[in-house]
Amino acid sequence: MKFDKSDIIKALSTVDDPDIKKDLVSLNMIQDIEVFSDAVKFTVVLTTPACPLKELIRKNCVDAIHELVNPDIKVDIQMSSNVTTTRNSAPLLPNVKNIIAVASGKGGVGKSTVTSNLAVALAQEGAKVGIIDADIYGPSVPTMFNCEHEQPSVKQVNGKNIIVPLEQYGVKLISIGFLAPADNAVVWRGPMASSALKQFIGDTDWGELDYLLIDLPPGTSDIHLTLVQTVPVTGAVIVTTPQKVALADAKKGLTMFRQPQINVPILGIVENMAYFTPEELPDNKYYIFGEGGGQNLSDKFDVPLIGQIPIVQSIRESGDNGYPAVLKEGKTKEAFTALAESVARQVAIRNATVKETKTVEFKV
Repeated sequence: MKFDKSDIIKALSTVDDPDIKKDLVSLNMIQDIEVFSDAVKFTVVLTTPACPLKELIRKNCVDAIHELVNPDIKVDIQMSSNVTTTRNSAPLLPNVKNIIAVASGKGGVGKSTVTSNLAVALAQEGAKVGIIDADIYGPSVPTMFNCEHEQPSVKQVNGKNIIVPLEQYGVKLISIGFLAPADNAVVWRGPMASSALKQFIGDTDWGELDYLLIDLPPGTSDIHLTLVQTVPVTGAVIVTTPQKVALADAKKGLTMFRQPQINVPILGIVENMAYFTPEELPDNKYYIFGEGGGQNLSDKFDVPLIGQIPIVQSIRESGDNGYPAVLKEGKTKEAFTALAESVARQVAIRNATVKETKTVEFKV
């Protein structure tokens, strides 16, 4: 059973990443190869800790070595991850690998619920995650993370005040809701709201993050333009519900990001409230808001449908109680975990196949 490191590399060069469609060796995903008399040990560095295909990749590596080198070799594979990025020279947020906008054309579709649970699900998979609650006039993140009465601290860096975000359930958080009295309305003109978003981006110590989610307000407003003019956005997630009126508004949000002068890739569509599932009948689905709306939108714009989230009473209760539903076992956790894996997968594909997004330089 004589073989060496080059034999192992040659065998593994026949194994492709299922999403990126390139071999693991050329993608530099194979590291730390150790060869013994009857065994081999190496590490596969995945493009995200939330990779849903890790077991398939492991199996394909073992099969390739057994088929092309020797069927009796013992194969010991360690799985690690290094989230990919195209933001290698960004002046703002240089240690944030991916900035993901979560948007909807219409209010009330559960965008903040999706953002919160998506962030926690990614953190549960081992990713470093943050949320900017950019819905300046209707911030929901403080309530959903049970920290309405807390305030972020401030530290001095080179004579400048820098905000230190709160952290809850493994997710870093910043929101105007932490800085303004909970019972007071934020009565600001557009430029003031945009200035707050810029401060959340540029004057906050986010540290190292794999994913920074931006929970945008409904519609297409100053906040959206400020975001794309301030930092290169990796991609956008569009949240909708199955109803015709929600889908019509979701189209506007989607097409805004696709305008040539903005040109932010759409990572996918999330259909929230896709169907009703009673707690006592977890396998039943009742399409009370219609069926197939998210899929139709996906097909029309050639964008993947990356999640369908059911209506379950516990989701509403979890949002009100400040304990995201993904932290509880059940169908809801499964749905949000699958969404997190889909988003991570789409980010990895985007980073491997699409050039870095540029900031928007024109004035509107």
